[in-house]
Order: sequence, then C-alpha cells, then structure tokens
Amino acid sequence: MTKKIVVTQPIHAEVLHMLQSVGNVVMNPGPAPWSQAELYQHLSDAEALMAFMPDRVDAGLLRNAPHLKTIACALKGYDNFDLQACDEADVIVSFVPDLLTEPTAELAIGLAIAAARNVRLGDNLVRTGQYEGWRPVLYGTGLHQSVVAVVGLGAVGRAIVERLSGFGCARILGVDPVNHNTRVVLTDLLTAISQADYLFMAVPLTESSRYLIDDDMLAHAKPGQILVNIGRGSVVSEAAVARALQRGQLGAYAADVYEMEDWLLTDRPHNINPALLAAENTVLTPHIGSAVARVRLAIERRAANNLIQVLSGKMPTDVVSLDNAR
Repeated sequence: MTKKIVVTQPIHAEVLHMLQSVGNVVMNPGPAPWSQAELYQHLSDAEALMAFMPDRVDAGLLRNAPHLKTIACALKGYDNFDLQACDEADVIVSFVPDLLTEPTAELAIGLAIAAARNVRLGDNLVRTGQYEGWRPVLYGTGLHQSVVAVVGLGAVGRAIVERLSGFGCARILGVDPVNHNTRVVLTDLLTAISQADYLFMAVPLTESSRYLIDDDMLAHAKPGQILVNIGRGSVVSEAAVARALQRGQLGAYAADVYEMEDWLLTDRPHNINPALLAAENTVLTPHIGSAVARVRLAIERRAANNLIQVLSGKMPTDVVSLDNAR
C-alpha cells in the first residue's frame, strides 16, 4: 500500500521528487495554510506530515490523523508543537536544528542597524520626493562603542555575538542561566536592560520566557534603547513595547516575529498590536529570518530526509524527544 505524505507548504521540485520516491504526496500549493478542516481531511489516512512555521500540532490534530507515524518539521523551534501529545500518540517528531542559525543572526544585525539608523524613515523621505540633498536630519546611533546585550546564548544568540564582535562594541553583555560565551560578560536581565544601548532577544518561547519583556521590565530600559526580537513573538509584550515607544523609553523596536504566530497559545492575539504598527520608530519584517533561498532548500532537504528515514523503518537524524526538548 502506497504511503501518504502530507506537505503543508509548497516545496522545491527536488524535495518533492525525494518524497514522491517513497510515497504519494499531497502538497498545499500555498502560501496560505489549509483550513483546519482541509488539513484534517488530508491527514485522515496519512502516515507522514511535513510541517512548517504556520502549523500547530496538538492532541486535536493527532486524533484526526490516526495513521500518522512521523512529523518532519522544516523549522527549528518546538513551541507550536505539543511534544507530549505526539509522544502519547507514538508519533516521531523531528526538527531541523542548525540550518536557520546563520541567516537569522544576519537578519538580527540588519534589523538593529535599520532601526538605529532610521533606514525606514530615510527610505520614505527619498521615495516621497522630500529629499533635495543632504540635510542635518535623521541622526541615529551605531553599534560601534555601544553597549549591546544578547538575551539567550543558544545557537542563534551565539551567532549574533560572533557578528557583533566585529563592530567594535564597547561591551557585549549576555543573559543566559545555562549557556555561556567567552565573548560576553554574563549578567542578569535587569542589569542588561538597564545598561544596554541595544537589546537582542534570542530566546525560545517557554512558560517562563513568555512576556519576559513587559511593562515592568521596560520601565528599567536605558532611555533610547534599540530592542530587537528575532526569538519568538511572545517573549515580549507588543502592547508594552508600543507604550514604551510612545513615551520615549525605547528608541526603536525591530522584530521579525510576533505574538500572533505562537499558534499553540490559546490566548494569543490574532493580529499584530495596532499601536506597534502605527509607531514610526519600528522596523517590522514578515518572519524572514531563514528566507535565504539556498538555506530554505537545505532545510527542506533535511526535513525530507528525516521523514524518509522514519518511513524506511529508521529513527530520523534529528529526532526530538520530550527529554531533549526541555
């Protein structure tokens, strides 16, 4: 009997051919996700699922996928996937652990520079015909000789630190109770937010990290601070950030991730905070941290290999268990 593989986003022809060599592939033409009803219908007789960032896997989905053996995730973070429910349903889950690191760190630096140097406002000035040559306007700040803090020293955080080391920062602070890095001065979050000119958020979303940056924490932020979030949307309170921007506590906010994307949270907002969208001193990108063409292809290949290994009776290279996900 031919194995059925469900793919929730369009993939490269090369990767599609890989999957078709082991089963019958049903692929979403995208880019909009299937409705829940459509997805459940496709999964009703599927043995494998290739999942992407917009997907949420919980007990309800698994009940509607009784033949599912594996979920191969073409992404890095676990937070939209209920690994306990997958374990109880005997579904093997794999993620791509490292290919997203470098492009995400590159974007973090780009966002910081764009926010600090008023790139968005400057672009608008030129495009609207207001630019008539150099004028003493749009002065910002730079990484050189600034105090920079990175919250979360996992793979992405370390990659950000590595890139920062070439900018001549006055100091690089690191906040992480577990991971360490020789290039940073380890400290606590309160100290970091009160001293840093730039604060990079590179932490995963957990129960303890949700709204790590809230009104109370932002009250201690160094005035004019540039806050950059490339971790997960809900590690900051977007409403609190908007208020801090409005009162001038924060100099700018740059983000590639948003609270509305944290699908497993039942009380997540369904839109980006309107006050945040209205703020001029923001740079907001549509979750393009890994959107480098050759990187996305490599991620799809890796996820496909993990899926094929399970359908071939093997354990996938990038298997994730409850123990190593904690």
